[in-house]
Parts: sequence; structure tokens; C-alpha cells
Amino acid sequence: MVSRQTWTALLTLASAAMLISAWTFQYFGYPPCKMCYWQRYPHMAAVAIGAVALATGQRLFAWAGALAMFVTSGIGVYHSGVERKLWEGPTSCTSSGTGGLSSDQLFDQIMSAPLVRCDEIPWELFGLTMANLNALFSLAFALLWIRVAMRRD
Repeated sequence: MVSRQTWTALLTLASAAMLISAWTFQYFGYPPCKMCYWQRYPHMAAVAIGAVALATGQRLFAWAGALAMFVTSGIGVYHSGVERKLWEGPTSCTSSGTGGLSSDQLFDQIMSAPLVRCDEIPWELFGLTMANLNALFSLAFALLWIRVAMRRD
């Protein structure tokens, strides 16, 4: 039987691996959009939470790890919908239409446009985007964190 401490270490490493994967993609030419960054912050928190949980052995931190993973999974679902044009994302991260804009308004929109748009899919694997994968993996991690929190050993 795998101990709670071992599961905590594995889940902490899982979030670290997600971050390393994101940074690797970034290094090899896939710059993140604003929402991609949003998805990274809970993983950073989960690494810190996991480290504290390992140091203290308190189950309370496993609940915090689960919460962090639910947050990043939710952001991943939201980002996935933006990528698939199911709903609009933040205006600072996507583009709106140009119909009916004056030349000054169009210029302002162009100058304030983000370098990397959240509503474009830069990479897919078997039809799954990075946001899709984050949502799925993070949901699994959240459920495992809950299992760790509920263990009595």
C-alpha cells in the first residue's frame, strides 16, 4: 500500500512536471497566452502546498492541493471553450470583430492586441489542446489529492 506521504510527493511532482512541460513548450516556440499563464499559477501553488504537506505531514494541505487543481482544471475548461469558440474569452486575450470601427478605433484595437491570442490553438495531440490536457490531468490530480486528504494513515 502506498503511503499518504508517497502520494503527496507524487502529486507535488505531477504539478512540477506540468510546469516543466509548459516551460518546455514555451522554450521550443509555443509562447503562452494570458490564460495559459493563469493555468500555471495553481500548479505553482500546488508544488508549494505539496512541499509544506510533506514537511508537516498534515492532511489539511492535501485539501488545499485539491482546491488548486480544481481551479486550474476549471481555467483549463474555460480556456478550452475559448479555443473552440464555444464562448468568448477575456477581451484582453481575444479579438473582436472590426466591423463598424473607425480608423482610430481600429488602430487602438491593433495596438492593444495581445501578442498571443487565447482563442487560437497553437498545438494539438489527437484533437486535444494543451488547455484540454491541463483540464483533464488537473481534474485527475484533484481527485487524487482528495483521496490523500481522506486517508487515515
